[in-house]
Amino acid sequence: MARKRLHPRFLTQAALLAAAAITLTFASSAWAQGSGSPAKTRPGARPTSGPFFYAQSEAAMAFATDLAQRRDLDPAWVRQQIGQAQRLPVVIRLMQPAPSGTPKNWAAYRARFIEPIRLRAGQQFWEANRETLARAEAEYGVPASLIVGVIGVETLYGRHTGTHKVIDALTTLAFDFPASHPRAAVRSEFFRSELEQYLSFTERTGTDPQSLLGSYAGAMGWPQFLPSSWVKYAIDFDADGKVDLFNSTADVIGSVANYFKAFGWQTGMPTHYPVRFDPNQSKEDLDALLAPDILPSFSAESMAGKGLILEGPALQHTGKLALVELENAGAPSSYVAGTENFYVVTRYNWSSYYALAVIELGQAVESMITSR
Repeated sequence: MARKRLHPRFLTQAALLAAAAITLTFASSAWAQGSGSPAKTRPGARPTSGPFFYAQSEAAMAFATDLAQRRDLDPAWVRQQIGQAQRLPVVIRLMQPAPSGTPKNWAAYRARFIEPIRLRAGQQFWEANRETLARAEAEYGVPASLIVGVIGVETLYGRHTGTHKVIDALTTLAFDFPASHPRAAVRSEFFRSELEQYLSFTERTGTDPQSLLGSYAGAMGWPQFLPSSWVKYAIDFDADGKVDLFNSTADVIGSVANYFKAFGWQTGMPTHYPVRFDPNQSKEDLDALLAPDILPSFSAESMAGKGLILEGPALQHTGKLALVELENAGAPSSYVAGTENFYVVTRYNWSSYYALAVIELGQAVESMITSR
């Protein structure tokens, strides 16, 4: 989900792991190996050493019972799956909000993704899946370059899909989301919903909930879909009777295209335009342009009236635009005029930095393909 601390809501593998710059492995549990149930502890207690399993959490077990009743699932099975989930301290740590005043740096963030290894892997992926990418673009209207950019930023074309048990990560975030986070209650509720979706999905598909690995936010597969996104947007694009975002590149490509189409992608519309500033622009006008953040709110004409200089095709753009600022850690910020399609890309990950990295990676790979 899934997952650089650009925004506490970032859930995807790329956005979260790029910030952390770390790959961690989960510890195997005695419970999962069949050594028996851990002893009960008093409510809210945590063992001083060793792993903590959610069979020890009254809140988690109450949730399991309620979930089973609402979803018409076997209560013993649901309690067993949640009870076997292990609390992951690293997940809690990585979900802590960034320290106040942490600078953002677009140039450094971009360099993590627009680099030789990812570019070569992207070229190989495009060449190996040329027909499928063309079919997805034809059916959904989403450019092949954007699909390639997303998969490259998320998991380096399937090389880094995550090392945490999804059930462990989701249960940890559902019941131990860091209280220091300003939206802890909302995020905890969100991850309880994702845990519910995950267990319902795995039961319905006959998948072992303990078997799937993903990001520390519970995102799965090459495109790093959270369980709710898998249920809503993942498709069987290779028509083999099942959806597989771990092994079927066709399903991955079609699902990413379907996701963007579902969020309102408009075929043929650019994602952004370059901008310049009138030297006489007032601070008040700049502040007014930046106030809506990445939400398209201004016409090209109204932007010009506030001291923003647009040129060429941008002047004919009939939809709304947003002035998108990308900070450079003390150096002058970079700016683009984001269209409604740029906003759609941020629905995959709520970050303008992420969106522009995805767009530029895909465009760079496309340039390599067309220049051959």
